[in-house]
Amino acid sequence: MTPPPYFAQWEAEELVPEFLAGRAAATDPLWAGSGAADVAEYARWAHHLCGMACLRMAMAARGEVQSIHALRREVEALGGYVDQGGDAIRGLIYAGAVAWLNARGIAARIVLDEPMPELGPGDLYIASVHPRIRTPELDPPHRGGHLVLVFGRDEEGRWRFHNPSGHSPETRRDARLTHQDFARYHADRGIFIPA
Repeated sequence: MTPPPYFAQWEAEELVPEFLAGRAAATDPLWAGSGAADVAEYARWAHHLCGMACLRMAMAARGEVQSIHALRREVEALGGYVDQGGDAIRGLIYAGAVAWLNARGIAARIVLDEPMPELGPGDLYIASVHPRIRTPELDPPHRGGHLVLVFGRDEEGRWRFHNPSGHSPETRRDARLTHQDFARYHADRGIFIPA
């Protein structure tokens, strides 16, 4: 199985560990590629775009690539984010993303209070997980709060996924966890995107 294309939620993927450690998003030298109007808009939204990075990867798997902020604006217009001013941004709100996908003829649906759905060839799942999924040796304090793109299982039955904010290449691209380990982080909700 070929993984979907990968995108981090920041433009400079190699700097993700530094952004996670507190480096200002405004120092991303590649920010202009995000489609943000200016570096201030980029910096303000950077920590809120794991869902858009997942949606961007899902659409790239279908051959449609657009900037993360172009995508965010379209989804936000359908209720996918609520900008409350300042640092207060609510979202990703699944209904807005699903409405955006449905408008493109993709029969996506919200998954609530369900374990991981089984994925057929080409199916994708934007899963709500705790951000500590990037450090599976640590238990999460709760489940959910971050989004990753699950795209299948490997020959050992482990879930394969892309993490928009993994702190190393292994925890970003084609990361793998057993069903039991993934379940420790998974909030039993997300967005199922059929092939």
